[in-house]
Amino acid sequence: MVIGIPKEVKDHEFRVALTPTGVAELTRLGHTVWVEEKAGAGSGFQDEEYGQAGAGITQSKEDLFHQANLILKVKEPFLSECPLFQSRHTLCTFLHLATSKELTQALLASGATTIAYETTEDEQGRLPILQPMSEIAGRMSVQIGAHFLERTQGGRGILLGGVTGVEGAKVVILGAGSVGSAATNIAVGMGAQVRIMSLDLDQLLRLHERYQGRVVTLATTKGGVDRAVEEADLVVGAVMVRGARTPQLVSRAVVARMKPGSVIVDVAVDQGGCMETTRPTTHSDPVYQVDGVLHYGVTNIPGIVARTATLALTNATLPFIVRLAEAGVEGAINSSPGLSRGVNLRRGKVTCQAVAEAHGLSFHPIY
Repeated sequence: MVIGIPKEVKDHEFRVALTPTGVAELTRLGHTVWVEEKAGAGSGFQDEEYGQAGAGITQSKEDLFHQANLILKVKEPFLSECPLFQSRHTLCTFLHLATSKELTQALLASGATTIAYETTEDEQGRLPILQPMSEIAGRMSVQIGAHFLERTQGGRGILLGGVTGVEGAKVVILGAGSVGSAATNIAVGMGAQVRIMSLDLDQLLRLHERYQGRVVTLATTKGGVDRAVEEADLVVGAVMVRGARTPQLVSRAVVARMKPGSVIVDVAVDQGGCMETTRPTTHSDPVYQVDGVLHYGVTNIPGIVARTATLALTNATLPFIVRLAEAGVEGAINSSPGLSRGVNLRRGKVTCQAVAEAHGLSFHPIY
């Protein structure tokens, strides 16, 4: 197998799809790896390290795509990159196609096979590649929220953990999966008053038992969400539906009733966001205001802790990449139900039902 690792082009995306150690494992197995020049520099991995791991270094993205059949990325391609894809290519990356019909159609036109990390499962039905990035984003969401609550950032001027004689900030976390659990861990550790809401009572029970009364767990209802959000200083959106657009739990009318200078960090923005007022932003221009409430909608939060994130991503993806390289794409997909559920597009057809439904396109089961 000939594998290509291009340099990411998204704003402040410093991650790279594979570390030199991961590359060394592939070349040890006899596969050819090409890495675009300086692809790993943002994560602290230099071209020389990739060369020592057995990779070839290309000076252009075009040359890399010409050489490789299996393309490994971190984030979804830009539309400007889509003409590089051909039917012989297989792309592995975080895709989030349910939020972009334009990107879906561009990749369909190429005929390439696309494997979305966010829908790839293990044998237990878990999402092993999404999980570490969700953990990072969840942990950072509270850190980011605390920063934007500072008065100089346009926030209410509240210290998240409070101080002797003064209560800490009220933090509401919508969703109790990987993102919500990680956000809860940091918010509790910083001394905030935490409410976490979910439809999954098993997840809530786990958090209730873990924190022994230090958090309030609430079953999600429309009225309950509205009241909690209106009282919050910081809201973290941590809702996820596999492969599909995120349901909007918070209306603009509710946002308008929040306290001026309160903060929303919608980690679910990759899949459309769980606030009506959410829109994607970038690390260069991360926040905007709606009705006096700061909104943070950056779609690649882990990109700014690139070293940690790249190491964690390689840990999660390498077993799947080795399987694809060793068995071939067809063989790996046919022998692994979890990997097959990662296939969103194949030979010009939509093979992920959630993506097809999001855009009104025909769904073609992979089997």
